[in-house]
Amino acid sequence: MNLAPRLARRTPFFYGWVILSSAGASIFVRNAAASLTIAVFVYPLSDELGWSRTMIAGASSLGGLAATFTSPIIGWLVDRFGARMVLTASVLILGFSTISLAWATSTISIFGAAIPWAFYLAYGTGRVIFSSPIQIGASVVVSRWFIRMRGRVNGILSMTHSVGMVLFPLIASLVIAQSGWRDAWFVLGVMVWVIALLPVSLLIAQRPEDVGLHPDGDESEEEANESASQQEEPAWTLKEAMRTPALWILAVATGLLFLVQAGTNTHAAAFFRDQGLTATTAGIGISLNAAFLGIGGIVWGRVVENISPRYVMAAVALVMAAGSALFVTTDTPIEALAYSALFGFGLGGMLTIPPVAYADYFGRQSLGAIRGITEPFTTFGQAIGALVPGVVFDYLTTAGEESYLPAFAAFAALGFFTMLIVLLAKQPRKQPESV
Repeated sequence: MNLAPRLARRTPFFYGWVILSSAGASIFVRNAAASLTIAVFVYPLSDELGWSRTMIAGASSLGGLAATFTSPIIGWLVDRFGARMVLTASVLILGFSTISLAWATSTISIFGAAIPWAFYLAYGTGRVIFSSPIQIGASVVVSRWFIRMRGRVNGILSMTHSVGMVLFPLIASLVIAQSGWRDAWFVLGVMVWVIALLPVSLLIAQRPEDVGLHPDGDESEEEANESASQQEEPAWTLKEAMRTPALWILAVATGLLFLVQAGTNTHAAAFFRDQGLTATTAGIGISLNAAFLGIGGIVWGRVVENISPRYVMAAVALVMAAGSALFVTTDTPIEALAYSALFGFGLGGMLTIPPVAYADYFGRQSLGAIRGITEPFTTFGQAIGALVPGVVFDYLTTAGEESYLPAFAAFAALGFFTMLIVLLAKQPRKQPESV
């Protein structure tokens, strides 16, 4: 049952804000499978089960790689059947997979190594949901309901992710301290269903036009057409968009930024502990990272409404590069907290700007399919990013030197490189059809 057609014209405010809230609920709960959430499980899982950091991070990488192949299908499903169907199924599956992690400790021996296949299956499934259907479905439906205010609403969407980034690791940490990591997974899974299942299943409509409304809450068709004209909203098909360099530059640049993000966030808490900082400092650092992500999302979202997305995205890449470079020098609590906040501010732009850029550059017509074909760059970047620091750490440990520093230095270099290439992503212009 979908209540959107009945409620859309009865709310005392633009129904797009209900769409934003419902999509935001799914973005909030996807943090059950976020890199910062699993970061608080690394120590207890490693301590009790004897799993290495590379092995634990490998589950995130496996899920990211799987999402690389599912994203094009998800994009097509969003265009064909709507974000409501995709998000409802996603929330159901995410809740099941998170709860099952409480018992997913079985291993299988492969080439003499004990591989936690059940953990990989359960967490990998959640990571697919995190990286692909919720990310695509939520941002696409919001971008279809808003044009003029697209930057700020995507910023708000990033802020809901930020709040989840703070609360999910915090709740997991508290439950782990009180009753263990198994209960923590169960609690997080139930939260997914309680918070998001009803909003995404009952309140979402694909487009404002589907329920007799106009984007941004415009009162008349003339006002809506004037708004669209002022924004010069394009209408690209997937095939047309795939022929433009801008699409692939944005996709590659976004993938590189997510590589930096996943690698840093997954291992941030363990890195701070290795630097001699306390668990409390590590926890506060993670919370600041998440809090400033929300602040950054709002700020970057307003900026991108007035400045070309490629320039704003270049600035985001610069901030993230600076944050990664500064991490290398961390050895005091103040530095850890300051650099976490700076990096989180950049992450707010990383989540906000690409959805706006794709929608502004190519329009709403085939936005789901376009996001589906570009999202594999994001999920692949997350998969590689989460794994690389663990591999570097474990390799250096065998050599007698425990360190994440080479990985963070490489992330800084990638951030600067991304800043340069994204400046080449000029907005494409469709050639007028010959008569």
